[in-house]
Amino acid sequence: MGADTAVAPPQKSAGADPDGSGTARTKGGARRKRDDRKAAWLFLAPALTGFALFYAYPTLRGIYYSLTDYNLLTDPAFAGVDNYRHLIGDEQFFNALKVTGYYVVLNIGAQTVLGLLLATLMHRLTRSVALRAILLVPWLVPNVTVGLLWMWMLDANLGFVNHILEALGVGATGFFTSPTWAMPTVAGVNTWAYSGYTALLLYAGMLQVPHHLYESASLDGAGEWRMFTRITLPLLRPVLALVLVVSLIGSFQIFDTVAVTTKGGPVSATRVIYFYIYEQAFTNFRMGYASAVAVVLAVILGVLTAVQMRLLRASRSDLA
Repeated sequence: MGADTAVAPPQKSAGADPDGSGTARTKGGARRKRDDRKAAWLFLAPALTGFALFYAYPTLRGIYYSLTDYNLLTDPAFAGVDNYRHLIGDEQFFNALKVTGYYVVLNIGAQTVLGLLLATLMHRLTRSVALRAILLVPWLVPNVTVGLLWMWMLDANLGFVNHILEALGVGATGFFTSPTWAMPTVAGVNTWAYSGYTALLLYAGMLQVPHHLYESASLDGAGEWRMFTRITLPLLRPVLALVLVVSLIGSFQIFDTVAVTTKGGPVSATRVIYFYIYEQAFTNFRMGYASAVAVVLAVILGVLTAVQMRLLRASRSDLA
């Protein structure tokens, strides 16, 4: 082979991707964008299958049952909107909504305030990983276990909390048996269980706030309270909106603690909407009517969530 003989470079096919940019050339030289839709649908298939089986199908079936007279023992009989007509005049349904609303106000208010306090203390004083792990422990405990634990501790006869109150001269209190104290007690139990989780969400949001804003405010003479109200809270709005929406939906779904501790009593003081649905479906065997109540509850939650996100401007951030 001669010294000046050149080796021809390898030829690329017309449809190859020459620069790895996700495009390929056609025979005419034009660039053709690669279609990744098939791969995307392949990756989405497991999630979509789970959504269809465990969310979409039960929802559609529940809507169907809400239009029937169904008692779990016989085949559903189509009843049209009779269940919804009966619901409009059902005083127990509206009482359950009122009781649930009372619980939502107590629970969200206490959780948000306590979560903000804990998150601010962690952000401004310590960032201990051990402390964060301790705060998360109550959230990891099953709700049934939490309810039983607090029911024993607050028992009017055997609970050590009442023994302490008697030793202080206050006197024993039936926390779960008093119409006045039952719902605040249930809200307090769930506040204890979920405040740590709420605090960690808010703490994660606070970590996104640029530290130089606090330094500048401190140099200008701003105190901790002024920095919290003028810097932390405004910049924390998207995360706070998420926490409030999740807390709202979770509060309307309260069931485990009530079922374990009070069973809707005393005198319907803790008969929340979820417990009322359970009673109608599995105690009174009115599955059709229970489904109608569940559908109405889903609509109420959808409206409240939309209004809440609109008022809090959840999609906007002051960091931009």
